[in-house]
Amino acid sequence: MAVGSRGPRPLVLGLLLCALSLAVSQGGKVLLVPMDGSHWLSFSGVIQQLQQRGHEIVVLAPEASVHIREGAFYTLKTYPVPFRREDVVASFTELGHNAFEKQSFLQRLIKAYKKVKEDSALLLSGCSHLLHNKELMTSLAESSFDVVLTDPFLPCGPIVAWYLALPAVFFLNALPCSLDSQGSQCPNPPSYVPRALSFNSDRMTFLQRVKNMLIALTENFMCNVVYSPYEQLASEVLQQDVTVKDLMSSASIWLFRMDFVKIAPRPIMPNMVFIGGINCANTKPLSQEFEAYVNASGEHGIVVFSLGSMVSDIPEKKAMEIADALGKIPQTVLWRYTGTRPSNLAKNTILVKWLPQNDLLGHPKTRAFITHSGSHGIYEGICNGVPMVMLPLFGDQMDNAKRMESRGAGVSLNVLEMTSADLENALKTVINDKSYKENIMHLSSLHKDRPIEPLDLAVFWVEFVMRHKGALHLRPAAHFLTWYQYYSLDVIGFLLAIVLGVAFVVYKCCAFGCHKCFGKKKQVKKSNKSKAH
Repeated sequence: MAVGSRGPRPLVLGLLLCALSLAVSQGGKVLLVPMDGSHWLSFSGVIQQLQQRGHEIVVLAPEASVHIREGAFYTLKTYPVPFRREDVVASFTELGHNAFEKQSFLQRLIKAYKKVKEDSALLLSGCSHLLHNKELMTSLAESSFDVVLTDPFLPCGPIVAWYLALPAVFFLNALPCSLDSQGSQCPNPPSYVPRALSFNSDRMTFLQRVKNMLIALTENFMCNVVYSPYEQLASEVLQQDVTVKDLMSSASIWLFRMDFVKIAPRPIMPNMVFIGGINCANTKPLSQEFEAYVNASGEHGIVVFSLGSMVSDIPEKKAMEIADALGKIPQTVLWRYTGTRPSNLAKNTILVKWLPQNDLLGHPKTRAFITHSGSHGIYEGICNGVPMVMLPLFGDQMDNAKRMESRGAGVSLNVLEMTSADLENALKTVINDKSYKENIMHLSSLHKDRPIEPLDLAVFWVEFVMRHKGALHLRPAAHFLTWYQYYSLDVIGFLLAIVLGVAFVVYKCCAFGCHKCFGKKKQVKKSNKSKAH
């Protein structure tokens, strides 16, 4: 009986595998609503992997995109917007220029506020034109997509997913103002979870906790400038009252491009998946040009220098200070720079318009990495075990640099205040002090010690949401509670009322008993006294 019962199993397994293969070959349809800039570059590996697994990828982007172009692994659908590509490029360029302007704190704050307001209005207009493009939205609704994959940094993608009634997978580094924690209903205590731009670690002093609490209390107000217009737009398009928190709560799965090697330990929710280092593809052989540069460096090796895609040039004085420092180290420096060539550029420094950053960092002759501390660069430094000199410019780069410096993986400098000597000393420190190499190699070892690669994990969860039409079983019931229910204020009030009620009844009973007992004795004493008289 036992032997006979095993007979059909190979046939059943074979049929099951055939069915699965057929499902994979047929594939699904993924609508990708990305954000331009460096955010878009993070999607490339996921797009390629999903396409190779038989899925059809449609990328939805404005006509004025800077980095989003036609690709071999996806179909690009563009829509008209009321601005030009040159306007977006100018916005990126201005952001890079502002990072090198010396201003007082108040001036920088006012300028940053105006810049954020201008850029937000530009991006909002693009989103509005997409959502009001009835022909395109109707076409998307008729295309039978299975999932929306989007970066929710700007909530246009979540609105599209809601409009099309599709499950959404959020693909992001982090959201400002703790919107990711609010949207996922994840506990986010300011007592040990450092807020963005606080420069705090998770082990804070009393004053640092005060600072962290003040940021936590005011961050919603600061983000209101960017996100409140999307509430009005979403409510209009979806024909119901919608808040930004509602939009962020619509995610089936959150794919975070981070892990606990880079960030401090904190609470997470069941639908949060960490894919830090997803941009660290396997290093490829260098081209003849770059291989020649590396080989010519001799025993001293090379230093890789890049300040990201948003910094095209640097003020002349600062560029000359940097060039002077680079000329005082024995290593060959490969500097990605498209600005005016510094007049004092040394022979050991080679300017290039583009460089294969990850491939160079993976080369055994790379001694250090000068970076603006963007998420991509930080993870490529960790993956390849290269100590860093960090020159953070804006956004989350300051926090990234602070975390790496606190872990002994690099040295952070203020790009506005540093001198040529500061940069020279920082480079010599991370290259010659073996502790920096040991620390970054330890972080690299921790980061790579995992059961599944980040790219495979991301692809799995996208396909999971496609197969199951979402991930409702991972959605906490906190989403369905009011704020006073979430904090159990109604329960606390109810129990407090019972305690006070019981205390009141006990008090009244005691008072009544005392009155009966001691009141009679007093009356007896009074009556005895009156008889004696």
